[in-house]
Formats: sequence, structure tokens, C-alpha cells
Amino acid sequence: MEYSNQQLWQRFQSWFSEFPELGLSVDLSRTSLTEEFVDSMQPRLQKAFTEMAQLESGAIANPDEKRMVGHYWLRNPALAPAPSIRSDIDRTLTEIKQFTADVHTGKVLGANGIFKNLLLIGIGGSALGPQFVAHALGHPQTDKMKVFFLDNTDPDGMDKVLATIQSKLGQTLCLVISKSGGTKETRNGMIEAKTAYEKAKLKFEAHAVAITGADSELDQLASQSRWLKRFPMWDWVGGRTSVTSAVGMLPAALQGLNIDEMLAGAKASDIVTRGNKFQRNPAAQLALAWYFFANESSSKDMVILPYKDRLELFARYLQQLIMESLGKELDKANKVVNSGISVYGNKGSTDQHAYVQQLRDGRNNFFVTFIEVLQDRRLPSIRVETDITSGDYLQGFLLGTRKALFDKGRESITITIRDVSAFRIGVLIALYERAVGLYASMVNINAYHQPGVEAGKKAAGSIIGLKLKIVGHLRENKNMPLNATQIAAGIGTDDCEAVYKICEHLAENPDWSVSRLRTTTGPCSSTYQMVS
Repeated sequence: MEYSNQQLWQRFQSWFSEFPELGLSVDLSRTSLTEEFVDSMQPRLQKAFTEMAQLESGAIANPDEKRMVGHYWLRNPALAPAPSIRSDIDRTLTEIKQFTADVHTGKVLGANGIFKNLLLIGIGGSALGPQFVAHALGHPQTDKMKVFFLDNTDPDGMDKVLATIQSKLGQTLCLVISKSGGTKETRNGMIEAKTAYEKAKLKFEAHAVAITGADSELDQLASQSRWLKRFPMWDWVGGRTSVTSAVGMLPAALQGLNIDEMLAGAKASDIVTRGNKFQRNPAAQLALAWYFFANESSSKDMVILPYKDRLELFARYLQQLIMESLGKELDKANKVVNSGISVYGNKGSTDQHAYVQQLRDGRNNFFVTFIEVLQDRRLPSIRVETDITSGDYLQGFLLGTRKALFDKGRESITITIRDVSAFRIGVLIALYERAVGLYASMVNINAYHQPGVEAGKKAAGSIIGLKLKIVGHLRENKNMPLNATQIAAGIGTDDCEAVYKICEHLAENPDWSVSRLRTTTGPCSSTYQMVS
């Protein structure tokens, strides 16, 4: 349907909602949502509100692990169902602030003086949230510490980061984050970092802090080795919703960011999104729109387009929050549903020179969420043309792209915030956490477990076991060229493809002295041998 400008103005007034207490608005006017659809969804929506209230009250939300889900309590401890939880939250926040003050004032020192750098080692929610916050709110002129991340088990990637801070390790605080303490990627990063400190003749434990579960492998190691400090990760906080726990608040505080304002923003967002009226609840508006697009409109993908460099990592953060929470094979009744919403994005206006071309003219299998920031910068801008600033062009590109997409029948949501501040980042984090929970209730899935992730970890473990057998077999048959089929037979497996892939990796790295004789007749005839 084509709309005149007057019709669009009328529709905008009907589907635009402002939330002044949050400094945020939501515009659904460029979707094809109807009042009839919203009315028909009221039973599902009210059920979602009821389940969310039960969640916040301490109901068991993850039956797989028999645990509660309480990230909402982190910014409002009074909501916690037990006095012990409330005191744990309050005490941890106090300890974060005290430890941060001790680091910034030099009461806690590195081997070479006051800490100037922070090296965070974690993966998934233990890295994505802190990375997003650090990028969104940091500034070289005001940051107390410069933040670096080891967020993968890629040796080359770790080398690149460690090389940057190699000469500054004596002034680098190392923060290791793992709830279980057994996450292999994080453990590997910790060992690589520890080796770098030792090569620099420094004691790793004198520069190390842990955020982990009580009595985990990491907790025990940090205690026995006398690390500088340990902070808790509670079983009722999931990794992808942990950014307002010590996982996100400690690195943010050390960087010099205002964590009180972040928590205040999240708390304010929780209050607004707790309401049971669609018109006054931005999280409900998002969740219902997602339901419309994912279940009524051929499972469309979600494209996140923030028009702000500081929000560049928001799509990556939301990718985990949404896809790990909503991507489930079974619903709560154990019915196969294969639910989920694919999320991708980068930033505007960069993407107007990249994939927006396909969004406008290619397959209509998506909906866009534009994120508009009203404040360009805190100080006045120069004029790049008569009475025009760079920020004017940024808004022009956003509104222009929105119109170009809508003219082609492509639907979009627009979220507008006043500025990128600690308060507003807290608002956005809590807004999307609530939207995910409400949507999950609407489609009757458990947003708080991740069996697919665990399956991947188990599969990776079997590959590591196979690699050890291959190395052992090549060592026993040193200097004897063997192809993948022969090696597989020798170690008692029929997975020749995995054997081939592992041998290729061994041959490209000097660690095991495995050489390869490649032929032109395919992978079956390439041979591998461990040379003396």
C-alpha cells in the first residue's frame, strides 16, 4: 500500500511512542502492524507479562539447571527473593567501587607502577557486553585505563593483542572472566597471558583478578595462587545477561565509566517495561513486532542499523542476546519449533555503501531496526556547508534510507535516544533483555538455556581427543608417510574427513614436526609423517 505524506503523518502519530523518563522513543509506523493484530495478541502478551513477573519474583526459569534468572535484581536488589541475594549484590557493587578506587589511586599497583591498561579475558557474554560498553562510552581523554580483550582461542589474535601491550604488562591489570572456570577459550587465553607475563619476568598472579562462580576451577586457582581479587558470578545470572553484574560493571568502572548511571538507566528501563500496556511498554512493542515479523511474515531476519559509531558493536552484542536466547529446537512442551530470529548489522551510514543495496532491491526477508541518536556531539559542530554539519548529514542518511526502504515495501522500526550516555546504554541493554524475555514467552520457549552451545562444546572435545590419538600414532610411526585413511584405521576411527582436517592443521604448524606430501589427486592420497 502506498501512503501520502499526510497519511504517513497520521500513521506516525498513531504508532510513535515517547518515553521521556528514558530519553527514548519507539516508532512502529514504518511496519505493517495493525491495531487488529495488536488486539489479537493481547492474550499472549498478558501471559508474557505474567511469566515475566514470576521470573522477577524468583521462579525457576531454567529447569535444565534448576536455577532462577535474576539479572533484573542486579540494578534493583530490593526485587531479589532472598535477603542473602540482596546483600550479595550490594556487597559486590561496593567491592567493585572500592577495588576500582584502590587501582586508580595506586593503592593496588602493578610491578611497574600504577595500572594503566586492562586486559579482559573472556568469551561470549563475558566479552561481548563489556566490549560494547567500553566502545560506546569510552574516550581516550577521559578513560582511566585503556581496555584490551582476549575473546577467542585464536593464537594469532592473542599475539596481536599481547604484542600491543608487551612492554606495558607491568602496568596491565588482567581480568579473567568465566562462570564455570572451565571454559576452554578463556582458560587458553589466561595461559597465553600468563606465559607473556612470565616471559617479561613478571608474576601473573600479582596482576590478575577473577570473576567466576564460587568454588569453580578458576575460583580455586585464583585463591590458591593469591590473585589480587575475586568477584562473584552467580548461577542466577546468565552470560548473555551479565553485563550489569561484575562482568560488565568491574571493567567499566576500571575504565572510568559511570556505572551508577548505567545501573540507573537499566533500572528505569525495567520499571517502564514492567507495565502491562502495549502502548506504554517499549519492550512489549519490540517483542510484538518481532512476533509479527518472525511468525506472521515468513521468518524475517533482524537488521540492526545504529547511526552512531559508538553503537557499532551493538549488533554483535544483540546477536548473542537474541539468537542464543531465542534459537531453540523445542518449545516448553517439547514440541519441535526450531524458533529464532537471525540478527546482523553494523552501522550507518557505512552500510549504505555495503549491504543496504540488497536491503532495498534484493530479497525482502528482513526488517530493519534503525537506532537514531539525537545528540551529535557535546560541543558545537563546525559547518561542512552553509548551516549544515556532519551530524545533519548523518540524520539525513538515516531518514533517507528509511524512506527508500519503505518506498520499496521494506519494513523498519526506529528507536530514538537522546544521546549515548551511561544512563542511555543501561536503558538499551535492559530494553532488549526485557523484549527477549517477552518474545520467548509469546512463542513458549525457554530463553535462558542453550543446549546447542553445550553440544558444540562436546563435539569440540571429541576433536581434541582425536587429535591426540593422531599425534600419538604419527609419533609411533615416525618418518613413515601415512594418508588420512591409513591413520584413521590405525587409531580405530571411521571419521577420515576429521583425520584429514586435523592432519592439515598439524602440517601447517611447527609444534609437532609433521610434514605433508601433497598430491594432485585429492585429499585421500596426501600423506603425513612426523619427522625426526
